[in-house]
Amino acid sequence: MIKDNQRYFNRLHVIVDAAVICVAYLLAWVLKFIILRDPPGLGFYQYCLVLVPIVLLYLVLYLAFNLYTSKRVQGRRLEAGNIIKANTIGLLLVMGVLFLLRGYNDYADYYSKTMLFYFYGINIALEASVRNLIRAGLRKIRRSGFNLRHIIFVGYSSAAEAFIDRIRSNPQWGYKVSGILDDNKEIGFTYKGVAILGTTDELETILENNRLDEIALTLGLQEYYKLKHIVAICEKSGVHTKFVPDYNDIIPTKPYTEDLLGLPVVNIRHVPLTNTFNMVCKRIVDIAGAIAAITLFSPVMLITAILVKATSKGPLIYKQERVGLHNQTFQMYKFRSMEVQSERKEKRAWTVRNDPRVTGVGKIIRRTSIDELPQLFNILKGDMSLVGPRPERPFFVEKFREEIPRYMVKHQVRPGLTGWAQVNGYRGDTSIRKRIEYDLYYIENWSMGLDIKILFLTFFKGFVNKNAY
Repeated sequence: MIKDNQRYFNRLHVIVDAAVICVAYLLAWVLKFIILRDPPGLGFYQYCLVLVPIVLLYLVLYLAFNLYTSKRVQGRRLEAGNIIKANTIGLLLVMGVLFLLRGYNDYADYYSKTMLFYFYGINIALEASVRNLIRAGLRKIRRSGFNLRHIIFVGYSSAAEAFIDRIRSNPQWGYKVSGILDDNKEIGFTYKGVAILGTTDELETILENNRLDEIALTLGLQEYYKLKHIVAICEKSGVHTKFVPDYNDIIPTKPYTEDLLGLPVVNIRHVPLTNTFNMVCKRIVDIAGAIAAITLFSPVMLITAILVKATSKGPLIYKQERVGLHNQTFQMYKFRSMEVQSERKEKRAWTVRNDPRVTGVGKIIRRTSIDELPQLFNILKGDMSLVGPRPERPFFVEKFREEIPRYMVKHQVRPGLTGWAQVNGYRGDTSIRKRIEYDLYYIENWSMGLDIKILFLTFFKGFVNKNAY
């Protein structure tokens, strides 16, 4: 029943999307040729003929970018990002076809490329707005007690608690937890209103006597020996079953699986940058970006160099040993922002707010992150990347590797001039644990798009930061 409803909803969604594309296309035509009064080149009918393959292309792209998956747990930002990606590829494909046919076809010669860009912006705006309206309507219906999905948990564990917490925090998902079956908790025990109904031996009976839409297997680690038997019962019932492992603190949220001649292998950590192609692409961007940044900021670096030398004694560039890729140490460069001190005193202490060691000029260049600009030369050398986890001193690495689980994973990629943790406010004297969480997210979810996003955010909230002192 649930699958039938989802299929019906998806068909309806495809029709709505097709209509939105047509409306956006028509609005782009009106804007270009009616409001702005540009010469059309082709007739309205000819523009309409081109619309047919455009609609088909965009619907295929929407399918490819998972825009017809259930909206229960798909976030608005993720959906909006996929809409932009699909439309961007659609625009590039249409422009590419027109370019290849140039000189051979009247459509390619006279079709307005500017109108395509109008269509691109209007279609993204309309598509996102319509989908948000649909989402708001579904959430209102679900909050009213309709369109609910009834689910039962098999096994009481931290995974079950985490699932219930998320359901309670997001009523718009439309989940109604019918209860939990567990062999170790007493019947009647409740967690946030969800009660233990019985033991796992009663699963088959409960499935026969209740109308359920989903089963979530949330067994504790010590109970995995029951898994095969329980899965067999669930499969026989025909109810959609999902497995929520009780070891989410060990494996990543997006586990990387391999097929070893029929044997499934789950990698504990998926690092996209271990892929040679990804690594080469990132390195090319690093070199090009560092050269561009050095050229752009060379006046700033020249002025900073003069001020540092004129206001305090000591070297212009401060070198400090840091731990980088594969736990290898390197000398990281910075403009000197502090009074010269002994290496022994310096290497065991972080800079704190109103630190007396920081010079007058140092306060300014630290707050604006100008002191970090010499690291562009570290990037050219290959010690660092434009984006990545910030490198730390060996003393603190040895300290944190014993205190913070998974701390050393950050050294599986090159350290960065800026990073996901930094643009989210975790720099300076802030939580190391939270910083590592953000670093791990970056390492496991790396993409060129994420790097561009981080660089973009760095300009707006990464350079000037209240935690930089």
